[in-house]
Amino acid sequence: MSLSEQHCKPCEGGVRPYTVAEARAKMSELARDWQLDASGTALIREYRFKNFFRTMSFVNAVAHVANVEDHHPDLTVGYDRCLIRYSTHAISGLSENDFICAAKIDRLA
Repeated sequence: MSLSEQHCKPCEGGVRPYTVAEARAKMSELARDWQLDASGTALIREYRFKNFFRTMSFVNAVAHVANVEDHHPDLTVGYDRCLIRYSTHAISGLSENDFICAAKIDRLA
């Protein structure tokens, strides 16, 4: 089953975050525009749009995915762009949930 067809599992800690090597290997399942941050503890991708309306429509769709999956990214929003940062705060690193949500966001764009 592809990542975008899976659902997040609650994570309140007690789970080991992905190592940088594990995260890099998992990146092959996402669109190639996703990147690991410098510490290897977050997924980052910037989306660009033609105008503010399209940007906000995308942001609202991301919010819907986040609420359905109960896994929420950090967003930085501007007139024609949205930067998404996924990390599982409870474990201070990356989990399967981050990759599932990133794959779902790929389907929105």
